[in-house]
Parts: sequence; C-alpha cells; structure tokens
Amino acid sequence: MSDDSRIKAAVSHWAARMVSNGVPLADFQDVTNSIDSWNDWCKAWSERGRVHEELGRRAISEKRFISAGEHLTTAGVCYHFGKFLFVQDRDQMKEAHLAAVRCRLDALPYIDPPGIAVDVPWSEKILKGILRKPAGQPKPPVVIMTMGLDSAKEEMDSNELVFLKRGMATLTFDGPGQGECEYTMPICPEYEGPVGAVLDWIGMRDDLDNGNIGIWGVSLGGYYAPRAAAFHPDIKACISLSGPFDWGEILDSIPALTRSAFFARSMSRDEKELRRIADRMTLKDCASDIRCPINIVTGKLDEVVPSHHGKRLADRVSGPVYLNIIEDGGHVANNRGYKYRTQSADWMARQLGSEET
Repeated sequence: MSDDSRIKAAVSHWAARMVSNGVPLADFQDVTNSIDSWNDWCKAWSERGRVHEELGRRAISEKRFISAGEHLTTAGVCYHFGKFLFVQDRDQMKEAHLAAVRCRLDALPYIDPPGIAVDVPWSEKILKGILRKPAGQPKPPVVIMTMGLDSAKEEMDSNELVFLKRGMATLTFDGPGQGECEYTMPICPEYEGPVGAVLDWIGMRDDLDNGNIGIWGVSLGGYYAPRAAAFHPDIKACISLSGPFDWGEILDSIPALTRSAFFARSMSRDEKELRRIADRMTLKDCASDIRCPINIVTGKLDEVVPSHHGKRLADRVSGPVYLNIIEDGGHVANNRGYKYRTQSADWMARQLGSEET
C-alpha cells in the first residue's frame, strides 16, 4: 500500500464500510493497492466505476435487467467512494458524484424492490431522495434514512434492504450539505428542519403509513436522527449508529480527511466559523425530549466518534433505550455488521408494527 497518510487513513477508517456497503472486495484491494497518492484516489475509483457502469449499460441493451440493476448499483457505489472525501478537487469530485447519481437512478427500475427518485421541498430548496416500498404492501410503515457527513443516498442499498425485507418502506434522502444538496446548501445543525419537510412530504402520500414512521441515522446522521426525534413526537422510533453527542467536543480529534469534508460541506469561511457551526451540533439541550424508543449502536474501537458519546445519549433520553456497544466494532461497526444490522431492523419492525418481522 502507498505511504500516503491520506490513503492509509481512508483504508484504516473506511475499508469495512466500503466493502459492507457494496464495493466488491477484489475491487477495493485492486484500487487501493494501485495508487501511490491521494490525488489519484477519485480518478482510480471512477475508472473502476466505469467498468461496472459499462457492464450495466450492456445488460440493459441485452434486456438482462436484473444484472443491469446490480451492475449499475455497484458502479454508483464505486463512483460515490471516489468522491466521498475528495474535497480538495471539487470539479473532479462533482464529476464522480454526478456519475454515482446517474448510475443509481438508472438502476432503480431494475432493483428488487424498485425505487423512485423524489423531490422534497424545504426552505425554498429541494431535497433529493429515493423511495422504495416492499412488494405486496399497499401502505407500509416508513423508515426515514438520514445520511452522515460523507455518505449519500447512492451508498445505501444494503442498509435499505434490511428494512425492506421486513415490510418497511425506506425514504433515503440527501439533506443540507449532503450528496446532491452539498453544492447549494451548507450543513444544517438544526436537522429537525429538513426532517420536518420529509415528514410533511410523507404525510401527503396515500401509499405510505404516515402514522408509523421511524428514523435511522449513520455517523453524523446518528446525531441528526435523534435530534429530529426530539423535535418531532410523531416519529415512533429512532436508530442512531455511531452518532456524536456533541460534535464540537471532538472536532479537533476527528481524522483530517473528515475535518476537511466538514469544512467544505459546512461552507465555512474560516476556522472560527467552522467551530461555531460544530458547537451548534449538540444533543445536550434536547436529548431529554426524545421520548420514542431509541436503539443506539456504537463501536468500542471507534476512532472517529468515541463510544462514550452513545452512552451519554442513552443516559439522557426520556424514552425506552437499547444501547448496543459492540466491543470489537469500529466506526459504525461496519467491521461487525452482523452484530447489529439485522437486529436493529428487527427492532424497528417491532416498533412500527411491520407485518414482516
């Protein structure tokens, strides 16, 4: 492997995530072993994305639609991980991002269950999302899926499927500073705002059970989701994966690539503004307002968000809480996904009264 500290950091912190969220292991090994400089990261992953995209386009032309959906989804994930922390070259990052969006959107009609792209109005802007519904259910409960600092809806296929298989619809969306919205909207610490818009959008649908809504959040989304639950009592249950209790407290200890991404996606002008935004991202004043059941997952070996942040949240909420501290888990415990992914989906199904549990 390269001696570039940024490549080493990316592999160390995110290898398990990339593979568990859809990057073929052989591709991960090939790409990370083929580059010597972080400057080549996005280009190398985009080249690998094109391999899968070409397979998907060929499958469509030959009417092999199941294969098309699989290849295009993999292509989208490869493009996504090319851009996810590559903020030093915004043009190259955005080109890879647009390719990820294109592939995932083109895959949606062919995956099982299929999905549709949705637009959610918020604050005179549009939040971009993907809605998927389990087959055979005219009005399923819904899990709102909130992204983290460097995740986006194009990465979420494997995370969506555990809920869909248990009879719940998923609405995965890019909020302010995330995914498709990161170029026009800065990060929003008061995330109850965009989630409120998503709740309103669900409330206008007659094909979703708007009385049975849960919320799921990963990494920084593990802060956004409980924050939204504190302000929206109509949310029936919440899952928080490795979310910070107080982002400002750990701002100076997070990995350098993560800090650079936060600077870019908060659209901060300088370090002083960066600190002000980070200090607003806290659950100190609202955790006690969380009264719905909450499932908190944290990895004891997490080097991004210390596991005691999950314990602090568990100690402060007012409703039923299940705290799952995974002793050998890293950030989001992606290296031990079998210790929480299906279990947390089963838990959510029970909370929302899903038919499939």
